[in-house]
Amino acid sequence: MAKSTTARSRFKMQRALGLELPGLGKPGALDRRPYGPGVHGNKRKKISDYAIRLKEKQKIVYHYGLREGQLVRFVKAAKKVKDRAWVETLIINLERRLVNSIFRLNFAPSMPAASQMVSHGQVLVNGKKVTRSSMVLEKGDVITLSEKGYKNQSYLRSQESPRMSAVPACWNVEGTEKKTATLAQYPLPEDIPFEFTPQLVIEHYWKVK
Repeated sequence: MAKSTTARSRFKMQRALGLELPGLGKPGALDRRPYGPGVHGNKRKKISDYAIRLKEKQKIVYHYGLREGQLVRFVKAAKKVKDRAWVETLIINLERRLVNSIFRLNFAPSMPAASQMVSHGQVLVNGKKVTRSSMVLEKGDVITLSEKGYKNQSYLRSQESPRMSAVPACWNVEGTEKKTATLAQYPLPEDIPFEFTPQLVIEHYWKVK
């Protein structure tokens, strides 16, 4: 993750956006206080067009655990691909990041937990230990865990009570206790697991080249 965040700050992020982001691993953020944090959080405010676009971008930053500079680099790379709308390429590439894949496979209950598993050397790609969460996977790549990874409480809890209701169709998953996952196809733009308006992100980054 770009920065370590406390459970409290993860709740605040979601309340500020008015939306639960699965990657933060803190469901129920809006159950008791379905409004923004702070003394004036429950008062209606006029929101500028810029603020609306910014909030849409922040969904991506918070859910995927990115720094602004990282996201801009992904945007620039996506704009070089001409066979589809660049924002679709952006989402496909973010969904292919190793840390996101661990989370979407329900190998970890949140992006921070997935990042920790990777940094601790508990994730293998094609049989080789990988410690770089930002690695972007290709079709045919196979994810397994080390013996320590399969015993990790994050993995065990996620298997018992998955954060995500379904694994994206691009993955072939085999095994029961010790699962193996193969990226059979690239993810689809609609695999993004939260409410999202692509046009607002396009408008926010229209100057980036």
